[in-house]
Amino acid sequence: MTLVRRAVPEDAEEVLRLRQVMIDSMARSDPSTAWHADSLPVLRGRLAEPDGTFAAFVVDHPERPGALAALVAGTVDYRIGGARNPQGVDGYVFSVATDPDARRRGYARACVEALLEWFRERGARRVRLTASAQAEPLYVSLGFERRPDPLLELRL
Repeated sequence: MTLVRRAVPEDAEEVLRLRQVMIDSMARSDPSTAWHADSLPVLRGRLAEPDGTFAAFVVDHPERPGALAALVAGTVDYRIGGARNPQGVDGYVFSVATDPDARRRGYARACVEALLEWFRERGARRVRLTASAQAEPLYVSLGFERRPDPLLELRL
């Protein structure tokens, strides 16, 4: 049985390390870690909010005390409701990462399942994520379906 727990402020550096593992695995990513210093205090603050709209679930690394083996993070967001989601509560999954030496042990799946339960407890009726081709089979096995999404982005 994999022991998944909610991340706490003391995990923030390891959470950022695993986020960087995810970023480094993506094509055309920026391998710079200079942003970690600016992100760390914000992340610690968000991890300290037990009733906030952000949560991260982790698995401790079984061979490296103080290190994390896996991470998933997500947020709950409100949008004006609609026919499929009258309350307008959505979950968003991001930063799913497993340490390279801890893969193929079910850690990412266990973390995602914990996050999905957290979403259910907060009334989310829909959960969205963007998946790499490598990770898509995991999400499909959990019931996610591919949707056409004409995403546009503006950087401010």
